[in-house]
Amino acid sequence: MPEDLTRRGRTVTKGPGGERARDADLMLLQGPEPEFLSTDSWRVLRILGEFVDGFDALARVDRAVAVFGSARTAAGDPDYEAGVEIGRLLAKRNRAVITGGGPGLMEAANKGAHDAGGLSVGLSIELPREQGQNPYVNLGVDFRYFFVRKTMFVKYSEAFIVMPGGFGTLDELFEALVLIQTDKVRDFPLVLYRKAHWQGLIDWMRRTTLDEGFIQPEDLDRIRIADTPEEAVAFACGDDA
Repeated sequence: MPEDLTRRGRTVTKGPGGERARDADLMLLQGPEPEFLSTDSWRVLRILGEFVDGFDALARVDRAVAVFGSARTAAGDPDYEAGVEIGRLLAKRNRAVITGGGPGLMEAANKGAHDAGGLSVGLSIELPREQGQNPYVNLGVDFRYFFVRKTMFVKYSEAFIVMPGGFGTLDELFEALVLIQTDKVRDFPLVLYRKAHWQGLIDWMRRTTLDEGFIQPEDLDRIRIADTPEEAVAFACGDDA
């Protein structure tokens, strides 16, 4: 009689002559299974593939700084020009520049790094809008899954410079703060560019979140605010350490 073996909630039948292995192979090789393309098993394989592709592409990226900011900021805007200068200064400091690879302030930082002869990295994500790598990326990786892409930013960046932006930019900022606060990553420089844009948020966190005891003073002390590209790059490169 076959022996039923249960492992982790799955019942597997083991019989003489290796029927179990033969049946598994038969099911795998019996032909196309279109429904498999929409199963969780297939998603897991795609996620694994994205991690492998990202690690493989970025493994030789040394000393990089991630720059975040709005995809909607147009060339000629003062923030765009500051982004170009931040990318240029980082390249001059032998830092690769990693952005989301899209338009706006991501493009600006990539452009500065590219034009200065530095490594310009773009980690793009499939979105209904704001898709596609900007023309200043010389190492690009495309992702389907936000959390895989976010892992690459944290793993391969030694600092974050966060320029003005929307929900995506705020998401990257607060996710970094959570990871640092909970010791999931080492405490790395986190720089906000343009005080006039960010000061209201910082004041609110001090007045409300801190005063009500939800965070500690040192949680806010981790954030540096810069008003010039030179200052932002100096903070990101640890000049104030």
